[in-house]
Amino acid sequence: MTHAATPTYTYADVAKMIDYALLAPTLTAAELETGCQLARAYDVASVCIMPFALRRCVELLAGSTVRASTTIGFPHGANTTSTKVAETLQALADGGEELDMVVTISEVLSGHWDAVRSDIRAVTEATHAAGRKIKVIFENCYLSDAQKIRLCEICGELGVDWVKTSTGYGTGGATMEDLALMRKHSPASVQVKAAGGIRDLDTLLAMRALGVTRCGTARASAILDEANMRLGRPAVQAPQVAAGAGY
Repeated sequence: MTHAATPTYTYADVAKMIDYALLAPTLTAAELETGCQLARAYDVASVCIMPFALRRCVELLAGSTVRASTTIGFPHGANTTSTKVAETLQALADGGEELDMVVTISEVLSGHWDAVRSDIRAVTEATHAAGRKIKVIFENCYLSDAQKIRLCEICGELGVDWVKTSTGYGTGGATMEDLALMRKHSPASVQVKAAGGIRDLDTLLAMRALGVTRCGTARASAILDEANMRLGRPAVQAPQVAAGAGY
C-alpha cells in the first residue's frame, strides 16, 4: 500500500488511536514497566495491560494523558458473568479507565442472545457506574456476519463505548470487511476498535478511513516512528521493549 506525499493527519491523530497492548503472558515485570514508559513517551491513547499489573500501570502513567486499561474475561470470554463483574470491580478499584471485555463466544454461537445481552449489560453497567468506558470484544474469526451484526445491535442498545474485532489470540484478527460491517451496524455513539494483525502505519490509516477510532497493537513504536518520519518530526526518545505477542 502506498501513502500520500502530504499526510492528512497529525501525530496526535495517529498516536491517540493506539491502545498499546502489553498482554503477552511471557512479558516480564521489567518489560511491563518499560512498556508503560514507552507508551508514555509516545503519548498513545492507552496501555492495555494484564490485570495483575494494572495498579502499577496506573502509577507509571500518572500525570500523563495515557489511560490505563485492562481486560475482562480475556482471552476466551468463558468466565461466568459474576466473575466478569468481579474482575470489572477489581479493575476499577485498581484505577482502570477503560476495560476490554470478551463476550461469551459459546453463547453467541449457540444463539443464546438473552444470555449474551445480560453478560454485556452487567459489565457495562458496572463500568459506567464508575464513570469509566467499556470495549466489547466479539472475536470475529469465529462468527458469521449475522452474529457480528446482532452483537453490534445489542451493544448499541446497551450503550457500550466501543465494539472491538478481536482479542489477538483467536485464529484471525481485524479485517477491513469486518470493520466496515461493524461501523455500518453500530450507532454513531458506539466507536469501533480493531485488534489483531495491526503492524504498520498504512494499515492503521486505512482503518482510520473506515471510521475506526482505536487500534490495539503491540507495535506502537514502529507505527509511530513511521508516522514521525513521514511527518518530518523528530524521533521519540523512548526505552526499548520487546514486541509483545498476540496483538
